[in-house]
Amino acid sequence: MNFKAIVFDAYGTLFDVNSAAEKCKHKIGDRWEDFANFWRTTQLEYTWLRSLMKRHKDFWQITEDSLDKSMNVFNIDTSMKNELLNLYKILSPYPEVKEVLTDLKKKNLKLAILSNGTPDLINELVNTNKLDTTFDDLFSIEEVKIYKPDSRVYDLPVNKYKIQPKEVIFLSANTWDVSGGGNFGYNAVWVNRNNSHFDNLDYKPKKEIKNLKGLLEIA
Repeated sequence: MNFKAIVFDAYGTLFDVNSAAEKCKHKIGDRWEDFANFWRTTQLEYTWLRSLMKRHKDFWQITEDSLDKSMNVFNIDTSMKNELLNLYKILSPYPEVKEVLTDLKKKNLKLAILSNGTPDLINELVNTNKLDTTFDDLFSIEEVKIYKPDSRVYDLPVNKYKIQPKEVIFLSANTWDVSGGGNFGYNAVWVNRNNSHFDNLDYKPKKEIKNLKGLLEIA
């Protein structure tokens, strides 16, 4: 297959969404990982619910709203809120990300991020982690004001590059996102970091890899 672009989800795929809470685990306590997972789940639920209700808020507002609920549920002191939010802006990349992206940059392919995050959030993540020269484009759902897995989001790279969905390799660690991109027509690859089970959403990923190093065997 003559691929022309590799498009990455950001949160959970390139950047560890639990790293903000992990950096505060000495304050949060033994349940820090449960708290981090609850925050992430609530965050995603809010994106889907707001899309369905047509009551859009940007991803940063949703991240704050979901954090408020999570801190309340886990009885975490509200004085930690700003610390957690600031850490979320500079999430850590997974260990192999920089090496793999450096290798991919040598190929004649477009490299892009397609994210629920706002342009400012994506830019800060990329710049903080010294990946600012890696990507050709950073696509945000704010261009269409609706969250993944709406097809209008997956249209963004296709329209920009004037290519067909089948010419895109799309990677996500989120099974619902892999299904969304795959049903749209992407060659969707599941980054299954946690040995999870795939959802039943009328799509099976073209490939399943444990981390991004598996991408080098595909692209």
